Amino acid sequence: MEDGKIIDLYWARSQQAISESERKYGPYCHTIARRILDREEDAEECVNDTWLRAWNAIPPQRPGILSAFFGKLTRNLSLDRWRRAKAAKRGGSQVEVALHELEDCLPDRRRPDEALEAAETAALISAFLRRQTPEDRALFVRRYFSLTPLGELAEQFGMTTGQVKSRLHRMRQRLKLELEREGIAV
Repeated sequence: MEDGKIIDLYWARSQQAISESERKYGPYCHTIARRILDREEDAEECVNDTWLRAWNAIPPQRPGILSAFFGKLTRNLSLDRWRRAKAAKRGGSQVEVALHELEDCLPDRRRPDEALEAAETAALISAFLRRQTPEDRALFVRRYFSLTPLGELAEQFGMTTGQVKSRLHRMRQRLKLELEREGIAV
């Protein structure tokens, strides 16, 4: 089913909206949740919560890109659950590694996930990414939004893991310089 029709189902308050969302975007949302969370049950619960959040948000919202809307909901729910689990026990998960990589180029030494939510910083990062090559932009977004492991990125982009690491490192350095130039304390 097309995205516009799924959104229309939400606006009509039809329960079919949830089943169509699950059918079309369930695997995508599950992938996002599983990259963040260690337990399959937690990932499944976050995806189910995604449909509830979408139900409560549409209307009044009318998402322009439904996949991005669902992906962001799933990511935020999963990160919230991950933070709660991390507070209970400390560990070195894929999420922690990816977010740690961003610490050096984000302001105020806050946790990276909090800093990314700051509207001004987010706008500067978006502008920075729009000026990158499509491949660099995809690498950055897949690593730091979708939290794709380095090895998987290397495979997807036909590179070695070292090449992916180097490319991401150079992008983080350029981003850091740009943020500093714009007056953002890094």
